[in-house]
Amino acid sequence: MKKIAVLTSGGDSPAMNAAIRAVVRIGIENEVQVFGVHRGFNGLINGEIFEMDRHSVSDIIQRGGTILRTARSEEFRTPEGRQKALNVIKVLKIDGIIVIGGDGSFRGAKELSDLGIPTVGIPGTIDNDLPYTDYTVGFDTALNTAIDAINKIRDTSSSHERVSVIEVMGRNCGDLALFSGIAGGAEQVIVPEKKFTIEDICENIFKGKRNGKLHNIIILAEGVGGAQKLAKSIEEITGIETRATVLGYIQRGGSPSAFDRILASRMGSKAVKVLLEGKTARLIGIKANKIIDIDIKEALDLKSCFNEELYKLSVDLSN
Repeated sequence: MKKIAVLTSGGDSPAMNAAIRAVVRIGIENEVQVFGVHRGFNGLINGEIFEMDRHSVSDIIQRGGTILRTARSEEFRTPEGRQKALNVIKVLKIDGIIVIGGDGSFRGAKELSDLGIPTVGIPGTIDNDLPYTDYTVGFDTALNTAIDAINKIRDTSSSHERVSVIEVMGRNCGDLALFSGIAGGAEQVIVPEKKFTIEDICENIFKGKRNGKLHNIIILAEGVGGAQKLAKSIEEITGIETRATVLGYIQRGGSPSAFDRILASRMGSKAVKVLLEGKTARLIGIKANKIIDIDIKEALDLKSCFNEELYKLSVDLSN
């Protein structure tokens, strides 16, 4: 394998740049030419490809976002779009592709592999919604961003003796809400994986008041949605002033944490080595702190497994 390309696709996440840096430098270390693809699969279709060297990835490990930029490609979903991408790959004599992204990006990677292009994926998403890996690149940074916001909101919530509903990202996966709820000392965590009623929420709020709590922090996963609506319902039922905060895209930006930088570097290195071993249709992950690679179809077919033990801990700690 003499030439490989790397692209970022779908939503951006902190430490994507750290993964790109590792791919480029480990590739060059193994005497492989490394090419960057601008704007994900769209860039692959349109030939937005350029050779990278060690200098190309200098001073990027601390930067959020992705220097390769990213986009969602409807055209790549079509056979015609994939054929265009394949033609570009063949003309440039690219021997393998590394895709950094989430579930949708990996499905694109599988399509490339099915067309005969050796492909490896690195999980870059703050949602932590890929069951085959313990952590995705960017999750830890987003978690720390959420905790910082929770800490600040608690201060003003205590001053006014309010209820605060804080909505975090994560799509239909409750990990970001669950982890930030525990680490942020929230009174309640509401996730898509667990049923809840407004009556139960309000009962817990009254219980906290009776126990002398000055505030009540509720973490809401965006997969449940409706922070403003929930806050309004709580205020109407309890009579307690309730405010909603949607953290939104601040969770996707910012300088990546040390954990994410190291994780991305380990995964980027592993991705290059997997390609050099002649493997294809593989996804890189981490299990029990060991970097692994797994068949892409097997990984995408895995069902989500909610951490019941951690959820129970969040409930026990809030009582």
